[in-house]
Amino acid sequence: MATKSTKGSGKSKKGKGTGSRRYDDRYYDERYESARYAQGSRSGSKSGSGKKKSSAKRRKAKQRRRILIFAVEIIAIVVLVGVIASVNMIGKIEKIQINEDEVGISEHVEQNEQMKGYRNIALFGVDSRKGKLGKGQRTDTIIIASINQDTKDVKLVSVYRDSYLNLGNDKYNKANSAYAQGGAEQALVMLNWNFDMDITEYMTVGFDALIETIDALGGVQIEVQENEIEHLNNYQRSMFVEKEGDPLNENIVKVTQPGLQTLSGLQATAYCRIRYVGDDYMRTERQRKVLMACLEKAKQSNPATLVEILQRVSENVQTNLDITEMADILKDAASYRVVAQGGVPFADNRTGGKIGKKGDCIVPADLAQNVKLLHEYLFDEVDYQPSAQVLECSEKIKADAAGAGIRMQ
Repeated sequence: MATKSTKGSGKSKKGKGTGSRRYDDRYYDERYESARYAQGSRSGSKSGSGKKKSSAKRRKAKQRRRILIFAVEIIAIVVLVGVIASVNMIGKIEKIQINEDEVGISEHVEQNEQMKGYRNIALFGVDSRKGKLGKGQRTDTIIIASINQDTKDVKLVSVYRDSYLNLGNDKYNKANSAYAQGGAEQALVMLNWNFDMDITEYMTVGFDALIETIDALGGVQIEVQENEIEHLNNYQRSMFVEKEGDPLNENIVKVTQPGLQTLSGLQATAYCRIRYVGDDYMRTERQRKVLMACLEKAKQSNPATLVEILQRVSENVQTNLDITEMADILKDAASYRVVAQGGVPFADNRTGGKIGKKGDCIVPADLAQNVKLLHEYLFDEVDYQPSAQVLECSEKIKADAAGAGIRMQ
C-alpha cells in the first residue's frame, strides 16, 4: 500500500539554507545519529536493548566499513546515453583521454583466449559536487560491468571500496584511494593489476545524478519494511548536510507506512544508505532492488523523459568513451540482461581488520584464489591460473595482514 506522503511526489524536496548535497559518510553517519537519537528522545519509543543492538551492528559494520554500491545512477546512465546522438548532448559530458597502453594489462591477460568476446567497463561513482569527477575524488562505488558480446548477458561485480589492494603503483591501501590519487587511469591500473582484467574503458558518475535520475523517472517502486522506515527518514534528514555542524533538513516527505510504494529520488537514495537494519551486505541488497526498479522504469519511459534525465545528469558524467563507442555498446541495449550481481573479495575468501594508518580494511584472505573465482564468475573459466603479478600482490597482502595481527581464513 502506497503512503499518501509519497504518492505522486515525484520531486525530492530540498531544505532551505542547507547548502549543496554531500554524499560523504564522514558526515552522514554522525549527522544521521543526531537525527536518529533526536527522533528517539522526542518519541520516547526507543528501548535500551534497541540501542545496544544498534551499537553492536555499528561495531560489526565498522570492521568491514561501509560498502556502497550506488549502481543505480551508473547503470541508468549507461542505458540513457543512447539518446545522446539524437539530442546533441555529447558536448556536456566530460571526455577524458586515457593511454590504453598504460592501464596495467599484462601479457598474461592479453594472451587469454577465454576473455575474448567480452567487453569489460569500469563504472565509478564518486563523492563529488559541481561536476568534480577527476583526481582527488573518492570512489564510493567501483563496479566492473562485463558484457558477453555474443549472448548480451551482463554480469556486475562490485570491488568493495575498502578492499586492501595494490593501488597500481606498488603501494597498498584501500581500493578507493587509487582514484583519489591518480584519477580514472590509476583506478583502471588498480583493477587490472589485482584482478587480471583487461579494462580500458570507464564511466564516472557524480552521486548528485542519482536523485535527479529517479525523480525524472517519477520515482521507483520499493517494498519498504517496518523496521526500515525510521532509518530511511533520518537518512533523508541528514543527506543535505554540507559540513559538520550544519542543521539537519526537516523539509522532507517522510515515509510513514511499510509496504510497496513509490519512493522519490531522495527517499530511494536514503533507502540505499540504510545500514542499521541488517549488515552492510543487506544494504547492498537494498541498492540492487533500487537498481532493478530504476532499470524497469527506464525501459518503460518515453524518449522525452530519457532526454530530460540526460540533460539533468550530463554534467556529472565523465568517460573515455566517444559517441561511436557508446553507440556500439548501446545498439543492442534492449537485448542486454543483467544475469548476475556480486562482490569481490568473495564472501568465503575475505576477512577484515585494521591495517595501521589505513584503518579498517576488507582483506582478501587469498587474492589469487579470489581472482580464480572472479574469472569463473565473469568468464566461465574454470581453473584460471593467475598471473605472476597477482601472485605477488597476494603474498604482499597476506604479509601486511599478518603484520597487523589479522587472522586469515
